[in-house]
Amino acid sequence: MLQNPIQITPRLCGGQARIRNTRIPLWTLVAYRQQGAPDEELLVNYPGLTAEDLSAAWYYYEQNLEQIDREIAQDDLV
Repeated sequence: MLQNPIQITPRLCGGQARIRNTRIPLWTLVAYRQQGAPDEELLVNYPGLTAEDLSAAWYYYEQNLEQIDREIAQDDLV
């Protein structure tokens, strides 16, 4: 059985959704994508990720738009 590519762990990444076994918050990938970064660029910049990880991230985002957009907005305030 494959491991879920999206994980939420209370003490990692502030409890925000992240890519499995990494400290890459999902909102970070979504923010880069919103700025025009294609998947190929993200895979080069984050070599530990797979195309399947990104597909799972985009699906999770579609299901949790408000939550992820709020996390992106909070980061913009910092």
